[in-house]
Amino acid sequence: MRNNRHRRSKSNPPTANAAVGAKPRGAAAPTAPSGRRGGASARPDPAPPAWAAELPVREGGEYVVDVVGLGHDGEGVGRYEGYTLFVPGALPGERVRVRVGKVKKQYGFASLLDVVEPSADRVAPPCAVYDACGGCQLQHLSYEAQLRAKRRIVVDALQRIGKLAVASADSAPTEAGGPPDAADRPPVIVHPTIGMADPWRYRNKVQVPIGEQQGGLIGGFYEQGSHRIVDMDACLIQQEESDEIVLRVKRIGSVLGLTAYREDTHTGLLRHVVVRTARRTGEIMVVLVTNGDRLPNAERLVEAIREAVPGVVSVCQNINTARTNVVFGGETRVLWGQEVIYDYIGDVKFAISPRSFFQVNPVQTEVLYGKALEYAALSGEETVIDAYCGIGTISLFLAKRARRVYGVEIVPEAIADARRNAELNGMRNVEFAVGEAETVLPRWLEEGVAPDVVVVDPPRKGCDPALLDTLLEMKPPRVVYVSCNPATLARDLRVLEDGGYRTVEVQPVDMFPHTVHVECCVLLVRDDTDR
Repeated sequence: MRNNRHRRSKSNPPTANAAVGAKPRGAAAPTAPSGRRGGASARPDPAPPAWAAELPVREGGEYVVDVVGLGHDGEGVGRYEGYTLFVPGALPGERVRVRVGKVKKQYGFASLLDVVEPSADRVAPPCAVYDACGGCQLQHLSYEAQLRAKRRIVVDALQRIGKLAVASADSAPTEAGGPPDAADRPPVIVHPTIGMADPWRYRNKVQVPIGEQQGGLIGGFYEQGSHRIVDMDACLIQQEESDEIVLRVKRIGSVLGLTAYREDTHTGLLRHVVVRTARRTGEIMVVLVTNGDRLPNAERLVEAIREAVPGVVSVCQNINTARTNVVFGGETRVLWGQEVIYDYIGDVKFAISPRSFFQVNPVQTEVLYGKALEYAALSGEETVIDAYCGIGTISLFLAKRARRVYGVEIVPEAIADARRNAELNGMRNVEFAVGEAETVLPRWLEEGVAPDVVVVDPPRKGCDPALLDTLLEMKPPRVVYVSCNPATLARDLRVLEDGGYRTVEVQPVDMFPHTVHVECCVLLVRDDTDR
C-alpha cells in the first residue's frame, strides 16, 4: 500500500438532469480543421493504415456511443458498433457524443462533446478546478457509485488477469477462465468496498509544486497529463491547515522575491511545499524543498508559516538539486522546531520525519490494518513476517497480537525509522532487517524462523517474482496480501494459487476517495490448511 500517489467545477457541470449539449469533464474544446500550414513545402499527413478502413469509426469523426464501464484511469469505456472507445469524463450507463482521436485496431480514444443521456450517478463536482487538475478523477461520480465501481475494478482484475472465479453479490460463482481445477475451489469472495463516512479533507500529507506567474508564486497540482501547474488556494481532499500554509508561503515568498524552480532550465529556488499533519496529536510539519542550500529570509518565512496555523511544530528545508521529478533530495535541515511529528495508528505511536512513508489517509489506514489483523487470525503465539515493512506500520500493528514479528525492507532509512518506532512503543518482540525480502527470508528460515503468517505490502508494481518463489518454498499457512494495484495483485495471486494457495476473500478499502485508486486486503491459505 505505497502510494503511494494520490486534485479537480466547471462552469456548467452536468448533473443527472443535464441537458444535451452540456460540457462535462473531458469535453473537447473547439478545434480548427486539421492540416498543416506552410504552403508548398509542408509535407502531407501520412496515409492511414489499411485496417483503419475496416473500423466503424474514423479519426476526427463524431459519434454517439454507449458507455458500458469505467477504465482503470477513470475514463468511460464506450462501445460503437462493437468497437471500444475510451472517453474521459463519461460514466457507465450514459449515451454520449464524442469526437474520435487516435484509433488502433482493437480500441481508440475519444473526447467527450455532450452527454446525451446522463447517468443517475452523475453529480456536480464541488471543486472549482476539477476540470483542469489531475489529482481527482471521479468527483463527477456519486460516492456510492465510486465504491461500487472500485469493487468492479477489483473483480475484473481477478477474473481477467488472475483467472479466478469470483462470487457475485448473491454468492453464486461467476465465470472465469481459470485452470482445470478451478471449478473444484470455492469462488473468491470480494466484499463491498469500505468507504468513508465523510470522504473529504482526508489527506494528512500534501506535496505542492511551486511555479511562477506574472511575477508571483503559484502552487497547486499538475494539469492532467502534463507538468503545467494549476494554481489553487484550496484542495477539498487535503486538510484545511495545509491549504492555509501553502497559501501563506506563496504570498510571503512572492513578497520576499523567492523564485520558483523551473524544470526546463534547472533554475530557481523553491520546488515544493510539503505539509504533513497528524490527525491524533494535531502536530503539523512544513518542509520547503529547494534547489540549493541557501534559503534567503528563512526566518521571515518560518514566522509567516507559524502565524498561519498554530499547530505547526516543525519547519524544515530539504535540499534537492537533482534534475529529477522526485520530490525530496538527500539532505534535510530543521529550520525551526522538532525533527519529527507524532501520530498514531490504533494505539501504536509513530515518529514521522519529512521523508518517512506514512499512509496519507489515517481513518482508512486503521480500517485496512484492522482487516489485515483479522485475516492474520493471531492468538498471541504466532510468528509473523512482514515483507516490504517500510517504517514498521503493519509490523507494529500486528506485534500487539503476535509472539514475534520480523520486518524486512530494502530502504535503510525506513528500517531506522521502524526500529525507532518499536523503541518508542516499548515493543521488544519485533526485529527489523535491511535487505531484499527474497534474500532475507531464506536466511531467517535457515536460522529457524518458521512463520505462521507472512504479510506482503508491496508497491504498485507488486511482489518481486523471487519473493513469490520464496513464499512458495517457505509454505506459511497464511498469507495476507495488502495491495494498492488490483492488476498486479491479480497477477501475483495467480502465481500463489498455482503454487498451492487458495484465495479466500478480498476486502477493497477506499483509501483515496474521488480518485480511481483502491486498496485491497486479501487472505490466502495453503490448500492443505483449514481456514
